[in-house]
Amino acid sequence: MLNFITWTADPALFQVGTIEVRWYGLAFAVGFYIGDLIAVQMWKKEKLNREWIYPLFWYTILGTVLGARLGHCLFYQPSLLTDPLAFINIRGGGLASHGGVLGIIIAIYFFSRKYTHKSMLWTFDRLVVPTGLVAALIRLGNLMNHEIYGHATDVPWAFKFIQNIYSWKQGQEPIFSPPSHPTQIYEAACYMLTFVLCMWLYFKKDAYKREGFIFGIFMICIFASRFFIEYLKNVQEDFEVGMILKMGQLLSLPFILAGVYFVWRALKKQPQQYESKRNSK
Repeated sequence: MLNFITWTADPALFQVGTIEVRWYGLAFAVGFYIGDLIAVQMWKKEKLNREWIYPLFWYTILGTVLGARLGHCLFYQPSLLTDPLAFINIRGGGLASHGGVLGIIIAIYFFSRKYTHKSMLWTFDRLVVPTGLVAALIRLGNLMNHEIYGHATDVPWAFKFIQNIYSWKQGQEPIFSPPSHPTQIYEAACYMLTFVLCMWLYFKKDAYKREGFIFGIFMICIFASRFFIEYLKNVQEDFEVGMILKMGQLLSLPFILAGVYFVWRALKKQPQQYESKRNSK
């Protein structure tokens, strides 16, 4: 029986000169690439306008990255907002998933107005289908970065992470955390299950015909799992010490309630019948 796992993975996949290509960045790229492949199959299933796919892809990427960075600055480190160079420097981390969601919401508002001329919920019901996979891969990227892990524990699958990861990369001796909950793996597993559920709802149950249903299920699963796993995490910033609910939990609650509302709303209405001919124009 293992007492703990000493995690010494290098955050960098490879390095060219002073430029590192990290597992985290690769996880982002692979997630969006697979998500794009899934979107193509969804568009084929519904005979939708294929010219919508790539604008949706880029709107989502920009909304995710800009929203996640701005969210981190607003919710966790407001001081970064006064320093433009620090704001754009994300090499040391600093992307908040709640901010990423808000960024996507704003991006989809503009995307829907310019391209589909349909409701935002129509887009979200399709966009969230591959999103759980992207989120799971990003959490595995956090694992490779030795970040966002849990508090000390004696469970046999506990991980000892390198705390001085950047100094260690420069040749110093590693300083390990005590055996801790690998909460990145917990979240990745929950997000992957959410991905499988959304895929099943879309491709097997045609749940996209109940507008807002898949989106609501996604919001409940993603943010409820985030809410409960936060109890096992270390605080992200000093101001969270002593708080009854951490910032991540407070930010998750509105998304959970919104998810419940959209599921309830979708179940009250009759399934919509989409006209393939109209959608393929």
